[in-house]
Amino acid sequence: MKDITFIAKTFAGLEEVLSSEVKQIGGKNIVIGRRAVIFEGDKRILYRANYQLRTALRILKQIHSFKFKSVDEFYNSCLDINWQEWMNEKNTFAVYSTVNNSREFRNSMFASLKVKDAVVDNFRQKTGKRPNINTEKPEISINVHISENNCTISLDSSGESLHKRGYRIAQTEAPLNEVLAAGMILLSGWNGDSDFIDPMCGSATLPIEAVLIATNTPPGIFRKKFAFENWTDFDKELFLEVAEEENPKVLQKKIYASDISARNIGIGKANARNAGVYKHINFNVSNFKDLQIKANGTTIIINPPYGERLESKELENVYAMIGERLKHQYPGNNAWILSSSKELFNKVGLKYSEKIQLFNGAIKCDFRKYELFVGKRIV
Repeated sequence: MKDITFIAKTFAGLEEVLSSEVKQIGGKNIVIGRRAVIFEGDKRILYRANYQLRTALRILKQIHSFKFKSVDEFYNSCLDINWQEWMNEKNTFAVYSTVNNSREFRNSMFASLKVKDAVVDNFRQKTGKRPNINTEKPEISINVHISENNCTISLDSSGESLHKRGYRIAQTEAPLNEVLAAGMILLSGWNGDSDFIDPMCGSATLPIEAVLIATNTPPGIFRKKFAFENWTDFDKELFLEVAEEENPKVLQKKIYASDISARNIGIGKANARNAGVYKHINFNVSNFKDLQIKANGTTIIINPPYGERLESKELENVYAMIGERLKHQYPGNNAWILSSSKELFNKVGLKYSEKIQLFNGAIKCDFRKYELFVGKRIV
C-alpha cells in the first residue's frame, strides 16, 4: 500500500525539533516547511504522530491535490473525491480554507462553501442523504489549501489542538502553551539525564512536560479522543497497539518547580496531580532571589514576565536579579531564558551562547542559552 502524505503543524522555531520527533516515530521522506513538517507513512504512523509527538499542534492527512482553471473545475474535482472512504452521511463536518494568490477565489469563505457543496452533492448522488454542517464541534474537519491554481485537500486527524494535552485543570494569568514548553525543553537538549529547575514555574507546564519527556510518557495519553476516531476507516485495534507501544523510563534526577506566588504553586500542584507526575516534582513557594538549590550540570529554564503584568522598572529589577542569581548561585549549570524584550535581556548582564527565535502566542521571543562557568566572570 502506498504511503500517505501527512502535514504536522507546529510553532515557528520548532520545525527542526518536530522533524527529529517525526523521524523517531518512523516518518519517511521528511521535509521541513514553514511552521510545518511534511512526511510520509501509513496509518500506524498517523496514530503515532497524534499520540506521541510533543511539538505538533495538529496532524493533517492529505487526501487529494489537483490543479484547476475555474471555480467549476475546482468544484468538480472536489465532487469526484470518494468522501465515503473517510465519512458517512451521519457525520457532521466543517471546511476550513486558506487561500493565497488565487484569481478564482478572493476569500477563504467562498472556497469553503464550494467544497461543502461538493461534499453534500456527492453524498446525495451516492446515498440519497447528506451529512450536516457543524462549525462548533465537527466530527470531520476538512482542510483546504489553495495557492494560485493549486489545491491540496486534507483531513484534520487531531481535532482539538494537540497542545491541549488534557492534564491542565487550572491556569495562571499567562500560561505557557504545552507544545511550546515541550519544544523549549527539547531545544535545550535536556532529556532527564540531569536535574531540571524552573524557578518561575507559573502553572508548572515546563516541569510537567519535563517529567513526561524524562519518563518517555506520550503526551496523547491524557487525551479523551482524536478526530481520526470518527473516520470510517478507523482501526481501533491498531490504535490500541500504538497506545501500548510505551517504553517507560525511570526518572533518575530531580525536577524543581518554584514560584513567588503561592497561588501559582497551588495551580501547578493541581495540574501535576492530574497529570500523575506530582511525586516527581519538588514544588516550593519562593522568590528566585531566595531559592537555594544545590545544582551542578543542571538545566535551568526561565519564563519570566515580559511586561504585561509588571511596570518597566520592576521588570528591569527582576531581570537583573535573574542574572545576579544565575552568576553567583548557579555556576556550573546551563540556563535558558525566554523573553520578548532585548532591553530586559540586557539587564541580565550575562553573555548568551545561543539564541533561538520562538513565538509565545503572537509574541516574538528570543530563547537564549547562558553557560554559567565556575570561577569565571561572564559579562
